[in-house]
Amino acid sequence: MWPRFRPVAERGLLIEFADQIGDAAHDAVLRLDRALADAPFPGFAEAVPAMVNLLVTFDPLVTDHRAAEAHLRSLLGRGTARAAGALREVLVCYDDDLAPDLPEVAARTGLTAEAVIAAHLAGDFRVFMYGFAPGYAYLAGLPPELRLDRKPAPRRGVAAGSVIIAGAQCLVTTLTMPTGWWIIGRSPTAILTGDATRPFLFDVGDRVRFRRITRAEYGAAP
Repeated sequence: MWPRFRPVAERGLLIEFADQIGDAAHDAVLRLDRALADAPFPGFAEAVPAMVNLLVTFDPLVTDHRAAEAHLRSLLGRGTARAAGALREVLVCYDDDLAPDLPEVAARTGLTAEAVIAAHLAGDFRVFMYGFAPGYAYLAGLPPELRLDRKPAPRRGVAAGSVIIAGAQCLVTTLTMPTGWWIIGRSPTAILTGDATRPFLFDVGDRVRFRRITRAEYGAAP
């Protein structure tokens, strides 16, 4: 059943390894991405890894879907195993004014607010992919007891640095913008580094640990 190869317009293939987020599928994505980087096919343009799939684009004047798929199938299982990512620490304050959705998350999960915080701090987070905005690193590994569907309507003007959760994922926002995810804290940790050679704090595959700080520490952070 897996992987599935789907044509994307006249210049791409989407290779899907699962229909649910998980470590095994994501590892398969990264293995194929690395194998392709080591052995590209003629006309190869770009590979974009995501949660459970890899988008591969090519020059249609050089190759076609059939040839690209044949090459990619020959690479399955050849990529190196996942290297251990760096451990990144992210500070987070859960005080009321910075965590407007924390009471509702507690109510919906049947936990106290402190139990929600403890579960979040205990999460085994890993950077699975970058999303639609600069530095938007989607972190897999939210504990099952905290997993909620997105809100029925988004909140506007959510501050940069907000720590948000939905489904099995967590994210630290980098821009002020709307979100339908649940806001449970805010972080002063800079995700956008300002360094053109390394613009983001995380690499795909890095592990992330959250550390609780006080409101005073949050205010004093640079």
